[in-house]
Amino acid sequence: MEQKLWEALREVLDPEYPVSVVDLGLVRGVAFHDGKAKVKITFTSLGCPCTEIIKEDVRRRLLQVPGVEEVEIEEVFEPWTAQDISPRGRQILLQLGVTG
Repeated sequence: MEQKLWEALREVLDPEYPVSVVDLGLVRGVAFHDGKAKVKITFTSLGCPCTEIIKEDVRRRLLQVPGVEEVEIEEVFEPWTAQDISPRGRQILLQLGVTG
């Protein structure tokens, strides 16, 4: 089931860039037990203006996965860096002209 959750989260895009929250390295873990999907997520900065939008998009998408009845999102304060971006995410950002 965790693999299905990861796949679903790959469809949740960051509001600012067309890159998934998984490819940006924001999702730090997923788990599933008794109908509840649990997601650990961090953000690019403490003042990220999109945190609520991202969390709602994550919740909405995971509730569409068969068997998921509830979603718990835990915001973790693990430092995010550009090194967390997946190779796929880097490729998308480069195509958009974002370098770093």
